[in-house]
Formats: sequence, C-alpha cells, structure tokens
Amino acid sequence: MPAPDFASLAVGDIVAEQSFPLTRDSLVRYAGASGDFNPIHYRDDVAHAVGLPGVLAHGMLTMGFAVQPVVDWAGDPGRVVDYQVRFTRPVVVDPAIGAVVSVIAKVGQLDEAETVARIDLTVKVGEETVLGKAQVRVALG
Repeated sequence: MPAPDFASLAVGDIVAEQSFPLTRDSLVRYAGASGDFNPIHYRDDVAHAVGLPGVLAHGMLTMGFAVQPVVDWAGDPGRVVDYQVRFTRPVVVDPAIGAVVSVIAKVGQLDEAETVARIDLTVKVGEETVLGKAQVRVALG
C-alpha cells in the first residue's frame, strides 16, 4: 500500500481516530495469545488484594490498540520506526460494561530531511488519559 503523502501533511492534522471496546473475554483471549496470565488481568479478588481498583487490561494490549490506527493509516507496519509511551493510568475493565479505549492520532512534528512524521497519540478511557507522551515516528519517504 502506498505511503501517505508527506508533502500534504501539516502539524496538527488528525490522521486517524478509532475506539476499541474491551471486555473481560478480550483480556482472557489476550492472556492466551501473549502468555501473560497474571491474575490481575482476570480476577477482581487478586486485583483488589494488591491495591488495584479492579481487573486491568494488559499494558501491551493497550499499547497495541493505541498504535493500530497509525499502522492502518501508514499502510505498512514497517513504516513505524519508533513507538514510545508512558503508562499514566491503568485501564480498568468493568465485569459488566467493559471499557472503551479511544485513540486520536495527530501530526506532532514533520522532519522534512528524513521524511518522517511524528504522530502524537491521545489515548483515553472515558475522560481519563491512560497513555502519556505516546508518540509514533513514521517514515514516509
């Protein structure tokens, strides 16, 4: 798939938006795929015993959701040359209603010499930001 047109991008452009619903079933499936069977990801009693507000989504699952809209926009995962985040708040997955991770991807910086766009991600559950300083560098040249 062809890369997005670097010349047509401007700082501040929103390049992608997407929401990802999570359920407890999602967490069980991710645990099986990743091999991360820490019980804080599926047992409320264990989560509460260690001081957490409830069952949490896996951090890597949240990171994967956050970068996916950028990968789709870029057209090739190989164009992602760097991806970094800070975990600022856990994603609590309610047993009845689950959680929804919302992602907005916006151009934060353009490096014309390297033809690389830095895409800044806003990642929230409800009104709370769950990933901070989430940035993806995408090579478009």
